[in-house]
Amino acid sequence: MRKLKLDELNRVGVQEFKEQEKLPVVVVLDNVRSMHNVGSVFRTADGFAIEKVVLCGITAQPPHREIEKTALGATDSVDWIHFADTLTAIGSLKAHGYEIIAIEQAENSTMLNVFKPDVNKKYALIFGNEVNGVSDEAMKKIDSCIEIPQFGTKHSFNIVISAGIVLWDFFAKLRL
Repeated sequence: MRKLKLDELNRVGVQEFKEQEKLPVVVVLDNVRSMHNVGSVFRTADGFAIEKVVLCGITAQPPHREIEKTALGATDSVDWIHFADTLTAIGSLKAHGYEIIAIEQAENSTMLNVFKPDVNKKYALIFGNEVNGVSDEAMKKIDSCIEIPQFGTKHSFNIVISAGIVLWDFFAKLRL
């Protein structure tokens, strides 16, 4: 077996990416502290061709060297917007027809493997702060909550791992 070279991957350019059909998903980062996590989410968002990344509160914004270390240029391809707080972002997304879903461990959450996205809906997926998760204020405004099943001793996955798992699941269920 031979690894493919970069020019064999047939990836689109930034302009083609911006014009292609997107997965009807927006990622909302609720006060994410680590710029490396922010950059990695951008790169994952590019990989699954989602609509945009919504940065809230203290979440760092491009351009920034520390974000770029992991984004590797995805901040140029993926649209993004910043809101001073997550509640304002949720209000705007609801007004634009998005179903707001927290990715969190909560009462009455739906396990990711059970959740069935509707091809006729648009989704805003909220990923929370590395220590505190999705804020209590945001949890009061969501439409539903998805939980990633876990079987080890740790209480949670890193935000980037969670984003990768959930975005792959949405992509697989909506596009494959």
